[in-house]
Amino acid sequence: MKGQAREGRFTRTEKSWILYDWANSVYATNIMAAIFPIYFTSVCGQDTTGLQWWGYGTSIATLVVALLAPLLGALGDYKGMKKKLFSFFVLFGVLFTLLMAVFDIWQLLLTGYILSYIGFAGSCLFYDSFLTDVTTRGRMDKVSSWGYAMGYIGGSTIPFLISIGILLAMGMSNPAAVKLCVVLTSVWWGIFSIPMLKNVKQKYYIEKKKAHVVSDAFRNIGSTFRDIFKNKGIFLFMIAYFFYIDGVNTVIHMSTSYGETLNLDQTGMILALLVTQVVAVPCSILFGRLSKRFGSLPMILSAIVLYFCICVLGFYMGFSVENAGGSAESIANAQILFWIMAFLVGTVQGGIQALSRSHFGKLVPPAKSNEYFGFFDIFGKFATVMGPLLISVITAVTGRSSLGILSLILLFAAGAGILFFGRAKIRQAEQQSTQDRNS
Repeated sequence: MKGQAREGRFTRTEKSWILYDWANSVYATNIMAAIFPIYFTSVCGQDTTGLQWWGYGTSIATLVVALLAPLLGALGDYKGMKKKLFSFFVLFGVLFTLLMAVFDIWQLLLTGYILSYIGFAGSCLFYDSFLTDVTTRGRMDKVSSWGYAMGYIGGSTIPFLISIGILLAMGMSNPAAVKLCVVLTSVWWGIFSIPMLKNVKQKYYIEKKKAHVVSDAFRNIGSTFRDIFKNKGIFLFMIAYFFYIDGVNTVIHMSTSYGETLNLDQTGMILALLVTQVVAVPCSILFGRLSKRFGSLPMILSAIVLYFCICVLGFYMGFSVENAGGSAESIANAQILFWIMAFLVGTVQGGIQALSRSHFGKLVPPAKSNEYFGFFDIFGKFATVMGPLLISVITAVTGRSSLGILSLILLFAAGAGILFFGRAKIRQAEQQSTQDRNS
């Protein structure tokens, strides 16, 4: 049938949706994880001050999106609204990312980061909810996993390699090189967003009453919240997601800032994160395939267990440097551990995010997918407020950034525990959703 995917092939709509991961992942790599955090920390101060302010800035940005997410989700479910809101946040994020290349003062750099991150996170909210519009329930794991895989190939690895080349050619500490990488990020994100903007359309929606759009949206928020609370499976999955995705996102946001406080080699950290991107490509696809055999929940749980080990390793890395007084030998050993951690993160980072997104998509009614994903996003964003803030506060109180990293194991443990003991309810919710779609 025309428009439907043949077995093993993607439709044009699915390809366009996948390509937005290719487009926006450059922001996640260059601005959130690798190049810009190192630059900001060096501008702000190479002691724990830079780490603290980076954590505060990330928390502020995610808090703003978290507070707006339910309303944005409710508005996005109306006919024609999802694409408009998605387009606004893409343009907002691309613009403020570009403006970051103008600033030199760390306060303005932080402000530009906060605003650009709001655009990035807002676009991702609507992008994730479009998953129910672009494919079938049976193909969600595959399409979502390929989205992350293509993001790692094109959005991360290719522009990341170009950025590394720029930094090596112009100098790692050269502000002009960093600014050029920021411009590259903005241009890449904008150009490769075009297929998504052009080809993906909202398939499921609620008819809009023009006179009462906002008031109806608020009523729908209350209705959806009550439905989520009544559906124990969805509610338990979202609570678990709240905890474990906090750890995942905090690792993404804080890893290089953490390494910078330990005086790790900047070039070494950036190259290690390149390993993360390369490893993540096949592993993201592998997670999608293994989910067919073992199920999404067992694969998510296995990823959480590995993240638990990564946090313990990260604590040991920092603790050894701190106890040795930052000796050359301890820093050299920490650099090796950073590479090992980068490899381990690459094996699970894309998989846990892709399967979380697709599994939630299987649980929710498609006509209200954007609103449900709005609540899904608020749980994730409030968690991301908590993680960086937790690291920043513990680092400030104890003077040891390693103890802040260690605290993340509590979040992973809580998420795993809720998924494991609530797995029966979650499976019931999935079965009920399947029946509702087929009825």
